[in-house]
Formats: sequence, structure tokens, C-alpha cells
Amino acid sequence: MTKTLYVFTRSVWASVAELAVAELGYKEGEVTFKSINLVESENLAPSFLKINPNGTLPTLESDGQVYKSTAEVTAALVKDAPIKVKPGSEIIETIHDAKYDPNFALFLARNDTELAFKRNANGGFFEVYVNKRKAVLDRLSADPEAEALKAFYEPKKTENDGLLALFTGKASEEHKAGFFASSQAHFDRVKGAVFEVLPGFLPDSGFIDGEAPGDDDFHVVGWLTRIAASTGATSADDGLATMEAAYGAPVPAKVATYWGRMDRRTAQLEEPMDFTSGVTHTCVTKKIDNFS
Repeated sequence: MTKTLYVFTRSVWASVAELAVAELGYKEGEVTFKSINLVESENLAPSFLKINPNGTLPTLESDGQVYKSTAEVTAALVKDAPIKVKPGSEIIETIHDAKYDPNFALFLARNDTELAFKRNANGGFFEVYVNKRKAVLDRLSADPEAEALKAFYEPKKTENDGLLALFTGKASEEHKAGFFASSQAHFDRVKGAVFEVLPGFLPDSGFIDGEAPGDDDFHVVGWLTRIAASTGATSADDGLATMEAAYGAPVPAKVATYWGRMDRRTAQLEEPMDFTSGVTHTCVTKKIDNFS
């Protein structure tokens, strides 16, 4: 039966599932991709929430079941794949821990200078994004047909309004100070993950799961690439340099070696990952797309 995989080109976690499909030998037509535009907040629409009440990507429909988290989705893809690889381990839970959230790593700002940079980056994209999200949330919250989902929308409205105030320069000094403190704490935790957590499970050679990437690798590669993007990387060529500049020290040798290994691996795929095509697989390749 054809699998339906819901993704978006700029979603870090959806790209983990896309990388899995590319690596696992699925033939054309065995996986149907459906795009859910996160910029337009299509993941918050009642129609999508009927499929995945979490409103998250990736989401997979397969054999009458719906898999709603990244871990569940990739595990299902691994289980049914033509190419057999090792199933995931506790590494996946570690890399998905909220304290290492790669999306907040992208949005964070630790001071006024970084916040001003984020406001202007990519043509003011962050402000555009939160404005679009606000419009959708306001509309859905007032829609009688979405009344049953009000409890789902309200906390998201509160969170988005806070970001909107920051990116439009309307946040109070107290709000900015709190955001700066949270950002610094998160930055430090992510740095700790790159320098202390990753080297603990990265191999000296090959991939985490053996000679070829397995389930653990799909998640780690996606996470690490988004972290590089959060430090300003735009390609595999400058990813290590931007992380080292941001963190003030060379990345551990195992991390640097793994980065290069995955970059070479993507070039060997039958259909190489190409960020310039608009299909954004979050892996180490030619261009990194900076969005959640």
C-alpha cells in the first residue's frame, strides 16, 4: 500500500523522514509526499488536525495507521523499507529532548544586537512568519467550526504573540530580558550537546548504525544541520566554520568527521539531496535552509 508522508521543505523534522525515504530504497510511487505549508500555518487547519491532532510534521499514513511523531514515522519507514537498517535507539529520544530544540535555536536572540539581526535576516522573514501565523490563529480561534480546537489554539496564540512583539520591536524591556535569558540558556545547552553529547555516541568511522546510515543517523543529521544553520551556515562548506565561530572553539573531531562523512554520503545517493531544488532535506549537503 502506498504510504502518504506529510512534509514541508523547511521543516527540520520532516526532512529527517525525507532523508530516511531517500536512504531506504523506496521506489517511486511507494511513498506519496504531501506538502503542508508551515509558513501559511496549514498544519493548524482543522482538516490536518483530524489526521494529526498534534499539528506536527512529519506525519505518515500507512496501512490504515497514522504515525504522528518523527520517531514513529521513521521507525515505520525503517520497518517496511526495502533496504534494512538498524532500528533507532535511545539516541533518538536524546536528540529530540526539548532542551536541545533545533527550532528555538533558530529563533533565539541573546541580546538587542542579535534580535535586530533576526528582524532583518532573510528580508524580515521571521516577522513575516509570525504575522502570518497570527492571522491564521486569530481566524481559526474565531471560527465556530473550530470551537472544539480552541484549547489547542489559545496557547499557540500566546506564544506567537510574544514572538511577534519581539520581531516587531513592540516587546517590553521585561519581555525582552526574559527572552534573552531563555535564549542564552538554550544556546548553552545546544553548545553542550554539540561538544559533549554528540561525541558520546558518534563513531570513529562509518555511521552510528554501521556502514550505512540508520534510524539514529537520520535524526542526528537533521538536528546537527539545523543547529549549523542556526549559527549562520548556508552550506556544508561553511557549517563547521560557523559553528566554531558561534561557539568560540573548534567542534570536536568526531563531530567534524561525521559532518564530512554525511556530506559525502548524500553525494552518492541515486537522487542526491539538493537544497537548491526547493526540496529541503535537512542533511549535510550543498545548501542549508534556515527555517523550522
